[in-house]
Amino acid sequence: MIEVKNVTKKYGNFTAVDNISFTVNDGEVIGLLGPNGAGKSTTMNMMTGFIEQTDGTIQINGYDTIKKTKQAKKQIGYMPENVPLYPELTVKEFVSYMAELKLLSRKTRKENVQEVLKETGLTEVQNKIIRNLSRGYKQRVSMAGALVGNPEVLILDEPTVGLDPKQIIEIRNLIKDLGKKHTVIVSSHILSEISQVCERVIILNKGKIVAIDTPANLEEKTKEQNVLYLTVEDSEGKMSSIKEKIKDIIEITMIKDNEDGTKQYKIVSEAQKDVRKSLFEILPKEGITIFELKKAEMTLEDAFIKLVDTTTEKNKDKKESKKQESKKEESKKQEKKKKTEKGGEK
Repeated sequence: MIEVKNVTKKYGNFTAVDNISFTVNDGEVIGLLGPNGAGKSTTMNMMTGFIEQTDGTIQINGYDTIKKTKQAKKQIGYMPENVPLYPELTVKEFVSYMAELKLLSRKTRKENVQEVLKETGLTEVQNKIIRNLSRGYKQRVSMAGALVGNPEVLILDEPTVGLDPKQIIEIRNLIKDLGKKHTVIVSSHILSEISQVCERVIILNKGKIVAIDTPANLEEKTKEQNVLYLTVEDSEGKMSSIKEKIKDIIEITMIKDNEDGTKQYKIVSEAQKDVRKSLFEILPKEGITIFELKKAEMTLEDAFIKLVDTTTEKNKDKKESKKQESKKEESKKQEKKKKTEKGGEK
């Protein structure tokens, strides 16, 4: 289990991470999302013990990252973003070297290295020089370095960056398999990866947590309207009066006039109102034939953009409010000063 409590990281006057708290349970796969400069890398570096937080506490399986640094680090396997490898070594030599750095005993080292190579699909290329490998295999080697020693917690920073679609699918499947044995935190800016791999998502913006939830719940919570796409045959032109018959409909817009005589409409209702049942009941009675009815699904990307934009606007409002308060205070001081000066003249 990972427990982050009231953690802040400051660099001089700049606050990179601002009083964040969250818990990652054993066996969970968690996604860490956020735009550039949100505080993702800083948060991960604090969890790994690479840098110390200014305030707050971080515990990895009960070990404080500052008070019990060595014990906390033993719990973690970390895969950095830029795949820092030794290109002149073979795959097996690199993973064996990582096992030595993690102080695995000679008795268990060889066996553990072979297990990790098998787990990451590297057995067949274990004797190849790393510089001769594809980007996808290099990502696997970096992941193998994080896995050796069988840490309970895996922290993966942008594990699919720079990969082609086939390699992305392979790494995605590998992360899913790892999630069966380890607690995994994945940092990524590729939203589709997070939604397909992670059980919960932590969204950061400007050093603050703006949401913690499942991808599905985030999509649902940030949805303001239901949007349907309806394709019908309406020979008598009665679609224009449907809004009057179904009161929950906010808007009906024709978006396409098809060559086969059918028309496609966009139908909007409030988020909590589902008008599909009403459409199926009323349209046939009006002589309107339904060819297709589909719901426009909100994506994690939509939710992410909405949450980030909302917090950005709130921060702007707060700053503006503080400016106005500051101006009022300054104005009061000036008034008070003038009164004092007038009193002195008398």
